[in-house]
Order: sequence, then structure tokens, then C-alpha cells
Amino acid sequence: MLIDKPAGWTSHDVVAVVRRQLGTREVGHAGTLDPFATGLLVVLVGKATRLARFVERMPKQYQAVVRFGVGTDTDDRTGRVTSALQPESWPDRDALRALAAEFVGRQAQRPPAFSAKHVAGIRSHVLARRGQVLELPEVAVEIHGIDVLDWSPPDLTLEATVGRGTYLRALARDLGHRSGIPAHCAELRRMSVGPFTVRAAIAPLDVTPDCLIPPAALLPELATATVDDAGSREIGFGRRVAQEHRYDGTGALLAADGRLLAAAEGHDGWWHPVVVFEPAP
Repeated sequence: MLIDKPAGWTSHDVVAVVRRQLGTREVGHAGTLDPFATGLLVVLVGKATRLARFVERMPKQYQAVVRFGVGTDTDDRTGRVTSALQPESWPDRDALRALAAEFVGRQAQRPPAFSAKHVAGIRSHVLARRGQVLELPEVAVEIHGIDVLDWSPPDLTLEATVGRGTYLRALARDLGHRSGIPAHCAELRRMSVGPFTVRAAIAPLDVTPDCLIPPAALLPELATATVDDAGSREIGFGRRVAQEHRYDGTGALLAADGRLLAAAEGHDGWWHPVVVFEPAP
């Protein structure tokens, strides 16, 4: 289901409310949102929790406000101020648009110290709050596109479409570093995940069973293949099935009625199940 996460809520808060609303413990989410952020959180229920890996790798679109002149230890507005600078004159919009364009593409990004990354098995934000000074290693990320929507100094409003693992807080920080003016992410809203948009999302307290999305609909970007009854039984045992049309890559295997049977990897003319939804009886 699609949830519009309110500001101040953690992703775990949303999951806890959905569990109460639906009366089940089997609830998860795909793609954490920081507490200060708002917007689309894809919440998975029941067997659909096993699809998180596929949802998380879809491109995500955000709107963010980057506030120049102040840097913080969290790279967002909730942190302790670590640097401040009021320039004699602000860069113009075209200069900032050109600067933002430099970040489009694949690159190395250093995650914020206050993040969900693990350090020796402990979340980095836990260690950072204990006072440990962290310099997390850079990771490979991809930024598909950045559009500058508004520049009203000191606030730059932008829209960014990014790949998995990209931190908009880190992007705000790095825009500041490259401009020579410290900066942090003052506002953040996730607008979409793949084809799913926040316009279709609901508030956590409005959740009902009718809001659930069929598992097959959670994999719109995967190739699909329909499997007959004999093939369905083989998949139920976790066995490979022959492809009708050769395809190398991840796919969704469906029953004749459209039910999701499995997510599978295709290669060498076979589908190899990796997540089986309907085990054989």
C-alpha cells in the first residue's frame, strides 16, 4: 500500500500503525524516510514483504529544499550547527543550476554520519548520537536528474530523481561544499517510487484492508511471463521452469489468473525462482 508519511514520524512509526490497523505483525516497508521528511512510503504486508528488494531498487523522485549558509552534523535541519557563512553575495540561479547538473550520473557519495548504514553491526546514527565521530566510506550511487524549481536565497528548491542508496541530505551537503557555502537539507518530500506516486497515497490512520496492492502490481518494472499449471507446481517446489521466450534478467511469473507465483531470474533459457509466493501443497 502507498502511505503519505507525516513529518515527525519514523518509518517504523508508520509500520506500527499499519500493524494495528490491519491486525497483523507481518508488515514492512521499502525505503526508509527520515523523520523530518514526508511523502511516499511503500508499505508491504504479508507475503509482499518479501518483495522489498525489488521495490527498493526502483528510482525515487524527491522535492527538497537546500538551505545555504548553515551546515549541520546530520546534514538536515534537525542537527547541530557545525558551520555557518553568510556570503557577501549569493550565486545566481543559473550558476546553481549548472552546479546541480554536475551531480547527475554515477558517482561516489559519502552517506551522512546520522544514517541507517551499519558500522560493525550498529546503525551509524546510533553511534553518532553516542558522540562517536564517523566518516563513513563512500558508496556508488546514481542521480538520474536534477531540476532547480526555485532559488530564493538562502533556499534552493529542487527536484531530484535518484537510484537506490542515494541520500538527498548528502547531496545538499555536497552542493554546499562545491559552492563554497555550507548547506543542509531543510525540507524533503518523496514524490514517487517507480510508477507509484504520493498523489495516490493515504494517511497511516486511514489504512484498511481495501488499500492493499496485489503483489503482482508491486513489480510493474519487471518482465512478466505466464506459467501453466505444470509450471506452477514446479515453481511451488522452487524448481526452475523453461522459458517460452528467452529472457535474461529478473521477471515476475504469473498464473493464468494474474496471481504472482514467484519472482525469478532468467538465464540460459530457464526461469530460476528466487522468491516463491505459492509453495506447492
